[in-house]
Amino acid sequence: MNRPATLGELRKSKYVIRPVKDELRENLIERLRRKEPLFPGIIGYEHTVIPALTNAILARHDIILLGLRGQAKTRIVRQLHTLLDEYTPVVKGSEINDNPFAPVSKYAVDLVQECGDATPIEWLHRSHRYGEKLATPDVTIADLIGDIDPIKAAAQRLHYAHEGAIHFGIIPRSNRGIFAINELPDLQPRIQVGLFNILEEKDIQIRGFNVRLPMDIMLVFTANPEDYTNRGSIITPLKDRIDSQIMTHYPRSLEDAIKITEQEAHIARNGKEIRVPQFFKEIVERVAFEARKSEFVDQKSGVSARLTISAMENLVSNAERRSIVTGDPVVMPRLCDLPHVLPGLTGKIELVFEGEQEGSVKVSRALVGKAVRETFKHYFPDPMRKPARQKQEQQGNRPADDTEYGKIVSWFEGGNVIEVADDMPAAEYRKELEKVRGLREIVQRHMPDLKGDDELPVVMEFVLDGLHQNSKLAKDEVDHLTSYKDMVGSIFPANARMHEED
Repeated sequence: MNRPATLGELRKSKYVIRPVKDELRENLIERLRRKEPLFPGIIGYEHTVIPALTNAILARHDIILLGLRGQAKTRIVRQLHTLLDEYTPVVKGSEINDNPFAPVSKYAVDLVQECGDATPIEWLHRSHRYGEKLATPDVTIADLIGDIDPIKAAAQRLHYAHEGAIHFGIIPRSNRGIFAINELPDLQPRIQVGLFNILEEKDIQIRGFNVRLPMDIMLVFTANPEDYTNRGSIITPLKDRIDSQIMTHYPRSLEDAIKITEQEAHIARNGKEIRVPQFFKEIVERVAFEARKSEFVDQKSGVSARLTISAMENLVSNAERRSIVTGDPVVMPRLCDLPHVLPGLTGKIELVFEGEQEGSVKVSRALVGKAVRETFKHYFPDPMRKPARQKQEQQGNRPADDTEYGKIVSWFEGGNVIEVADDMPAAEYRKELEKVRGLREIVQRHMPDLKGDDELPVVMEFVLDGLHQNSKLAKDEVDHLTSYKDMVGSIFPANARMHEED
């Protein structure tokens, strides 16, 4: 497509340059009419954040996204520029993307006066009309807005009040586009004050000189809630000038959480067949759900979606490592792989005092255990729920377990032990689990739709771990080896031996 190259050609084409917020508004309306996705890849916000954001754009507002870490705030902001026109004309060589029909910088004004309709223009792609700055305590007004450049003034023999001596900051350089500031509370209050004019009067002032440049810009901010961000806060007058405050949130359903992790996690590995059973995906996501209500975790800090992404990647990586060593063709996680997700958890949860006393590893292990227990109840009968008519048969001093898991528990009560390792070949792993009387039958009864024989032993171990999490079996983890045994016998080994001798 041949686009106008001079101001005169642009006038003849009758091209209309719209303000940035009008561009966003009108392009958004067109997407809504065509029923196109507004923010691809953003999951779980369809009825909460996205409608609020849509309303703000339609209202031509400056926006702040307020929420805990790992809630896709930055990802949303970085998609806003897709609502701009694909290309827009600017005065060629302008530092602040001057509108050819209404230039504001001295460079562009002088060029248009000198060249008239021959003024050269260039077309700026929308990806270059987005600017972003991470707020840190050392950010200055000069960084954001600009300053007088003494070297430029001296070289060109200009007075400091001359517009030609200005060095523009990142906000003016984002003129006619979108500018985002992440972690707004980290900006010092005196720097936040410098944003007042841009938000209200839409212009910038530099060093107190009589230089006022009108800006055509949309400002977007992100921040954590003030009660969490101890480094600083958003000053009240600035909050008052931001038109819309939109609250983000974590996934509210397990299904949305699984979709996010599937979208973000690095799962595909060198052409190998990767198979992660559905219940495993649920266990990983429930770890985050459990952490977000744990009394040991600082809820003001939040539990990022990155926790489950890292956990899933570590889980698959351990299964991949085993596949490489053993030569097994299918990469499939096992319950004994779960300790290897801990490095993805411990650095991503902030603990309160009680949690610090327990330690991050112990708290993380407990969260994984709770996740296994809750997931187990969605696939198998609750081991803690007794039948309506329970026979209290006595075997010595111990009541008989007449729940659905009675055969399994009785087998372990007979002194039997199962040992599985995270580096055990698939055939050996399955053979070890097949020893447990009644285990295969209960899996086939409650999960008949398993995808292939490879998944059967994984679910069998899931049952054993579920029984352990419900205090029906004991479990020991030593390095890479996991063993399941009788609960009472593991607590009172000496008494158990004496009873057997009698």
